Amino acid sequence: MTCPDAIFFRNSTARRMSKTILNGFRSYFADYLNMTLGAKARFEKADWQAVQRANVERLELYKAKVRQVSELLATVTNKDITDLELWRQAKAVYTQLVFNFPNYEIAETFFNSVFGYINDHDKIDDDLIYVLSSQMASIPEAEYSIYVRYENNSDIAALIEQILLDAEFSTPWENLSRDVQAIAQEFNEQVAPHISSPLGELKFDILESVFYRSKAAYIIGRIVDGDRFFPIVLPVLNNEKGGLFVDTAILNREEMSVVFSFTRTYFMVDAPLPYLYLHFLKQLMPHKGDNEIYASIGFPKHAKTEFYREFVSHMRNSQDQFVIAPGIKGMVMSVFTLPSYDIVFKIIKDKFDPPKEVTHEIVRSKYTLVSRHDRIGRMADTQEFANFSFPLSRFSSELMEELQKVAPSLLHIEGDRLIIKHLYTERRMTPLNLFLHKASEEDTRGVMEEYGNAIKQLAAANIFPGDMLLKNFGVTRHKRVVFYDYDEICPLTDCNFRRIPEPQNEEQEMSLRPWYTVAANDVFPEEFRLFFSGNPGARKAFEEMHGDIYDVEFWWGLQEQIRNGKIVDVFPYRRRRRFDRNR
Repeated sequence: MTCPDAIFFRNSTARRMSKTILNGFRSYFADYLNMTLGAKARFEKADWQAVQRANVERLELYKAKVRQVSELLATVTNKDITDLELWRQAKAVYTQLVFNFPNYEIAETFFNSVFGYINDHDKIDDDLIYVLSSQMASIPEAEYSIYVRYENNSDIAALIEQILLDAEFSTPWENLSRDVQAIAQEFNEQVAPHISSPLGELKFDILESVFYRSKAAYIIGRIVDGDRFFPIVLPVLNNEKGGLFVDTAILNREEMSVVFSFTRTYFMVDAPLPYLYLHFLKQLMPHKGDNEIYASIGFPKHAKTEFYREFVSHMRNSQDQFVIAPGIKGMVMSVFTLPSYDIVFKIIKDKFDPPKEVTHEIVRSKYTLVSRHDRIGRMADTQEFANFSFPLSRFSSELMEELQKVAPSLLHIEGDRLIIKHLYTERRMTPLNLFLHKASEEDTRGVMEEYGNAIKQLAAANIFPGDMLLKNFGVTRHKRVVFYDYDEICPLTDCNFRRIPEPQNEEQEMSLRPWYTVAANDVFPEEFRLFFSGNPGARKAFEEMHGDIYDVEFWWGLQEQIRNGKIVDVFPYRRRRRFDRNR
């Protein structure tokens, strides 16, 4: 039995540990918000290179603070900070410290991250970390503080103008009255026919914080019609000549959902009360999981926490088994899924099938590159997990046989649990090659246009997919084409695009193998036609719209633009939705 003095000492140690972690969290969150607040100035100055740097620095900040706090813990006590009983007590103290904290959920995840840095990730226990939150989320009476309400105004143009002016951009508007009239027209066409209240009784709730991402600023809010909500999203762009303009008006959930897509990087938004922003956005996009929205508003680590909670809940409320994911098996990754769950799980094989020559470290570095890069709506977001625990009984025999064959080093069976030591999760999509098997002529043409756009936009953002086979691209529910196989990606500027040399004699012409030297970074665009073998209809549609992709000059031109510092314009809405600025 432990003596009272020892109990007091251990509690005192736990309290110092908890306070150290909480102080570290406060320091992280203050720096995080300051980095985020700088987004307005970067946008107004059109400093797009600084925008990209800030995105990476904000992601790295979390890791740096967790590492710093973890190392500091060893200096606040002479006790063994891997002692699980000590962490059990520290969590109890920390729970008291963050009670009624405005951002307690992010603080809890920070605690988890520090624990994970010091201890093995397989020690997932709610007594030690926050597998479940310590508090029930609720909406305080002060919810109004995150938005401004506009009401009692039957002049839609005047109301919109006030909303734009209240954003308080330092850069002047290019043509405010033109943009106001364009937005008012969209409102009258898209929303007015569907509202039940007179215009003067509508309420417009606009979030105080502007959302910044890439080269755009987004004014976001909701239109309240009784107990119904309509979204209002106004993307603002900088003409880089000292003027701002509204590019379009998004007034429906489908289009808003694409703006908050899992294929785009995280917004810079001043959200000191993250849960309130989650609640506000969930009212407009109820089909999105909490993890998706937390990721969108810039909290990817907490998004992982929410993902795991949603996963555990889904497992309790489903009975189907994990199976091998549909599609052609990859040479580097083994992919499985749960039919009732729209997520795929990807693990790196122990050995790669020829001709793959990458290593585990290289593959992981590729996924890290994607997590730090502007995904421009064309690369799926991934979440990386260590020691992910599954109920063993939920794995089909075929899947278990496959995993034990290709990646036995990553598997550990502990009782009735299967622990996979390292994996990635990703949104499930329909592989493009499978989609084409059943696609109509119209859908085939649509996704081929999307496929070419994806390749071009990735390239313009300095990403070369490497292997552009149809099976490595997916089709979303919005019929957008997204790249999701990252083991061969590289910066476009690292590629050496070449023409295939003309054969000099009959022997060279008849050779089944290249008779010319080929370096590791050589790329021959003429060979891209091979990606359509077996699907002449898709190939014909693609070549009509994107035949320039076979041309080496196309790639040289993009490389030159990137080296000259050009940042690509990519919009989370169809180009035809953009306002005509010449009207």
